[in-house]
Amino acid sequence: MSLPIQLDIEGMTCASCATRVEKALNKVEGVEASVNYATERATVLGDVPPETLLGAIESAGYHAHVHSEETPLGPDPMVSLRNRLLISAAMTLPVMILSMVPPFQFLYWQWVVFALATPVAIWGAWPFHRAAAINARHGVATMDTLISVGVGAALGWSLYALFLGGAGMPGMTMTLELFGQPGEGSHEIYLEVAAAVTTFMLLGRYLEHRAKRDAGAALRALMESGATEATVLRDGVEKLLPVAMVKPGDVMVVRPGERIPTDGQIIEGSAAIDASMMTGESVPVDASVGDTVLGGTINTSGFLQVRATRVGDDTELARMAALVERAQTGKSDAQRLADRISGIFVPIVIAIAIVTFAAWIVFDGSVTIAFQAAVATLIIACPCALGLATPTALLVGTGRGAQLGLLISGPEVLEHSRSLDTVVLDKTGTLTTGQMQVAAVWPESGTTEHEVVALAAAVEAQSEHPLAKAIVDRARADNVGFAEARDFRTEAGFGATALVGNTTVTVGRPTWLETSGMAMSPELGERLAELYLTGNTVVGVASGNTVVGLIHIADTLKDTSASAIATLQSLGLTTVMATGDHESVAAAIAQQVGIDRVEAGLTPEGKVEVITRLQAEGHQVAMVGDGINDAPALATADLGIAMGTGTDAAMSAGDLTITRGDLMGVADGIRLARKTLGTIRGNLFWAFAYNVAAIPLAVAAVLNPVVAGLAMAFSSVFVVTNSLRLRGFRPTTV
Repeated sequence: MSLPIQLDIEGMTCASCATRVEKALNKVEGVEASVNYATERATVLGDVPPETLLGAIESAGYHAHVHSEETPLGPDPMVSLRNRLLISAAMTLPVMILSMVPPFQFLYWQWVVFALATPVAIWGAWPFHRAAAINARHGVATMDTLISVGVGAALGWSLYALFLGGAGMPGMTMTLELFGQPGEGSHEIYLEVAAAVTTFMLLGRYLEHRAKRDAGAALRALMESGATEATVLRDGVEKLLPVAMVKPGDVMVVRPGERIPTDGQIIEGSAAIDASMMTGESVPVDASVGDTVLGGTINTSGFLQVRATRVGDDTELARMAALVERAQTGKSDAQRLADRISGIFVPIVIAIAIVTFAAWIVFDGSVTIAFQAAVATLIIACPCALGLATPTALLVGTGRGAQLGLLISGPEVLEHSRSLDTVVLDKTGTLTTGQMQVAAVWPESGTTEHEVVALAAAVEAQSEHPLAKAIVDRARADNVGFAEARDFRTEAGFGATALVGNTTVTVGRPTWLETSGMAMSPELGERLAELYLTGNTVVGVASGNTVVGLIHIADTLKDTSASAIATLQSLGLTTVMATGDHESVAAAIAQQVGIDRVEAGLTPEGKVEVITRLQAEGHQVAMVGDGINDAPALATADLGIAMGTGTDAAMSAGDLTITRGDLMGVADGIRLARKTLGTIRGNLFWAFAYNVAAIPLAVAAVLNPVVAGLAMAFSSVFVVTNSLRLRGFRPTTV
């Protein structure tokens, strides 16, 4: 399947514009396109040349170019919009004062208002007039059509009243009325309506653009947080290069305070790495030779040499940014409905305005009331808020999630999060660290724990096995010195033997030691039987032909697992552990953290069966895992949640990725998804409610067009501002 093409769209001013561009693209054979009004970008799937796509957009009346991070920035449209707003506002203020306050209405004041308001209605509203004209040439109407027609009607009526009616006569006075008054329309001017509506529309659009820019700030910060230069060793000499020139295998020098240029592995040195921008964790993590580090993270201490492993678009930072950006271009089912409505909304509103004008003329005879009602209907009904409801909340919610190490793959994740009632969790690497540690040591009578550990560590220091590493780590942590062994030999799957001093020391499975003729005391035998009943991992240590001790090795719980389970349960979720471990081991872990239900001894297919069975029972299931063996279950679940410390296979199968590898992040991810979905639904409700309530008021002549313009402008601002509240989302603290 071909990669999606990103197109930046120019000239969209409302949701119906986005709908129109989307329809034009989807008419191209073999194309599946989605247009996001908030990001002003189209995402296109299909093996079609970009030129064909750009042509389709041009034919719809808009301009576009293929998105590229290297595209030079042109003039900032915000500057032009702000200047237009400020000049229009300066000219509108005296128009409003003169029109509203009779004591200020000197002889021929209406002509001064005409001189000030006309440039505002023509030049100030030019972006609306221009867009409306372009759309008209293509036989469609948009929000700009409503504004342009409304402002043009107010200006045209005023010109008629001034030059051909009685409004230009000396001594003419007027006040701003919320309700139309019966009378002869040719004596009324609506220049304050033309000027004020234009200024309010410009203000609303300016605030909307600024808020949309704020909404995408988190993603921009993420994408801009990478290093721009790298110090690379070439032939033993340090060279400062653009990060784009770094190749896999290059050795990079990273000093304290510098960002690591690209993903790599430490080959020299140790340091504390600040990975907060990648994982949301504020505490730096110690890293040394052999550890993997990510591009964009900060070396807070120590001198490092890092061998580059992944560069460019393959880095974790680039993959995170791409995932978040894809999520922000998606649409919820509710937004698709809103898009369909906004696509047919404008022609319906124009028809309502015409019918309203005619009805007031026929049944009331008041041209003034008829005109006010029709213009107010045109202006109040602009569907901008509908188009902004979902994308702005997605922009802010997914961006905030990225800052906290919670990567949401798309709006469908939000919809699934609302109905979840069960969460299935893998054990190793999810509830536990996945790193084996010595849990207890039982020495034979007359032998100390340290002596047992010292003998075992002497042999295991030459082994690469995870159990061997756990024993050696315990010896070093307890400052237990151990001798250097000789004649090291291994028996695959059983254990190892070596000479420590002049004594043969054997470390391995207790059953192997016994079958090899090594004696175990009854006390150790009883302890071993107890440990076997609970399914724990036990290593025997023999000196000569005598077992001198047992070492219990276990996977340790993550510090936050118990509190994370409690938080998940407080969200109304039933917790289920699904693991391939022995039932007794799983039960012990479940009891420690408070899990509701245990499914043990499972294969990867068994985990899928557990999820399928739960779904058949009517449950909405989330699956949390981190390994390759979890990928099928993650893909089967209604919501797959991948721990970022796991494999690429697991993360690619997940709908929600927790980059910091902390189970508390799962609860935070679900909370953020639900909060973002709630914001989207709230936005859509208020956007629909606004139009449902406002249009009848305008038709009934209850609203003055000036008030209608102000209300319409701030309906969009309200939706965007409501979405920006998601920036205040805070993770759960333990």
